Amino acid sequence: MTTTVARPMSVKLDQDTRGRMDRLAQSRRRTTHWLMREAIQQYIEREEKLEAYRQDGIAAWNTYQATGLHVTEEEADAWLAKLEAGQDAEPPACHV
Repeated sequence: MTTTVARPMSVKLDQDTRGRMDRLAQSRRRTTHWLMREAIQQYIEREEKLEAYRQDGIAAWNTYQATGLHVTEEEADAWLAKLEAGQDAEPPACHV
């Protein structure tokens, strides 16, 4: 069994931000510590998803550069229009 050791970390906040956090924590009946942990966790999750999306884009670009395979804007729009209309349509085939 692995144990997770929590180590303290300090964050310097201006007085206005600290006051806003204190008021929010009080209204939510949470501690400022809980709010900071929650905010950091949500930020990291959002940024990790954004980075994965960015990496997918880079990989797609590299694949296109290597193979030249693509679909045109018209092909993609026609496919998306079918999907919007509720039709079960296969995506267009990639071509050079």
